[in-house]
Amino acid sequence: QVQLVESGGGLVQAGGSLRLSCAASGSIISINAMGWYRQGPGKQREMVAEITSGGRTNYADSLKGRFTISRDNAKNTVYLQMNSLKPEDTAVYYCNAEITSWVSAVVDYWGKGTLVTVSS
Repeated sequence: QVQLVESGGGLVQAGGSLRLSCAASGSIISINAMGWYRQGPGKQREMVAEITSGGRTNYADSLKGRFTISRDNAKNTVYLQMNSLKPEDTAVYYCNAEITSWVSAVVDYWGKGTLVTVSS
C-alpha cells in the first residue's frame, strides 16, 4: 500500500508564504516524477509544478517566479515553496507521484489534498 500525505496548508494573508510538503510511504521501489496540482473554487484541477527524479522542473507559466518545487529523494518527499501569495492562489493543493511499488508497476498516486486559503 502506497500513500501520499500532504501537509503545510492553511490560511495566509496576501503577500505571505507557505511551504507544502508531501511524503510518500509504503512499499515503494522507486519514484519517478512528483508534482503539485491545485483546484480552486469552481475551477478545474491544474498543474502547478512537476519535478523529475533527477531534479528537472516544470512550472505552470503563470506561477513561475513565485512557486518553487523541490524534492528529497532520500525522504520520498516533495515540497512546494509558495511566495507572494495572492487570493487567486486559494485552492486545494494535491500531491501526485509516479511510483513503482512491490505490488504494482508504475502507478499515478494522489494525496487527499491540503487547503490553502489566501485572504486579501
